[in-house]
Amino acid sequence: MRCPFCGTQDTKVLDSRLVSEGAQVRRRRTCGHCQERFTTFEVAELQMPKLIKSDGSREPFDEDKLRSGIIKALEKRPVSIESVETAIIRVKEKLQATGERELPSRIIGEAVMEELKRLDQVAYVRFASVYRSFKDISEFRQEIERLESGTSTSEEN
Repeated sequence: MRCPFCGTQDTKVLDSRLVSEGAQVRRRRTCGHCQERFTTFEVAELQMPKLIKSDGSREPFDEDKLRSGIIKALEKRPVSIESVETAIIRVKEKLQATGERELPSRIIGEAVMEELKRLDQVAYVRFASVYRSFKDISEFRQEIERLESGTSTSEEN
């Protein structure tokens, strides 16, 4: 690993730890030349599946789009950034675990709703209202009743 301070390739790992529920390795390093210390993060680079939109078009997975959707739903809610990042990692792992090269985009929407239900129920209802295109207040009421009773729309179908 090249030192970000002096550019020398003579660096040494001082400490390694698993972070993000084991999805990353954090390494503390020191440069043998300038003695500066720095941290690196190592992640497995796996190919994310392409998403098949409802109109049949295909687009590459976009982690920034996933993050912004989750953060928008969680706006002004008491949820830590670490919890958001962990949720994003779980959604990505779920997509990768299918082993498919292409997946319907609804799979990612359902996975996000699962994570938001776990993180914050208000954010879950916010996201569900946009994702499912609620038309009126009765649809909000139905979703809240489902949430309170512990059922989900996938259990009802």
